[in-house]
Amino acid sequence: YPWHCDHMGHMNVMWYVGKFDEGTWNFFSHLGVTPSYMRSNSRGMAAVDQRIAYQHELHAGDSVAVRTGVIEVREKLVRFFHEMRDTETDEVSAITMLVAVYMDTLARRSCILPEAVAERARQHVVDYKLPW
Repeated sequence: YPWHCDHMGHMNVMWYVGKFDEGTWNFFSHLGVTPSYMRSNSRGMAAVDQRIAYQHELHAGDSVAVRTGVIEVREKLVRFFHEMRDTETDEVSAITMLVAVYMDTLARRSCILPEAVAERARQHVVDYKLPW
């Protein structure tokens, strides 16, 4: 939308981050880490690292799709990426890599991922060349 654009006519970085954040919460829900699960179990996810590579500018009216893959699953964390593509041209507009740590929200400490969540995440591991 036009209000997503900066003074140069390109989508502003805050909107890239917002769209990636929406993709993250959809991805977590797919893994079983839903909002209701987190609330009822005093659990959460904390981003401890995020990198974004902007590949191709987006403009008002461009339609995008965010696709997600997993790079690594460890005892307490998942390292994953989102790829944002222009749906008309299929060009990659931006890539983000995130490291999310599973948290006990009462103790405010990391904790071990439930095995079912870790296994679902492992099913999405792909070989993906990050730009860094």
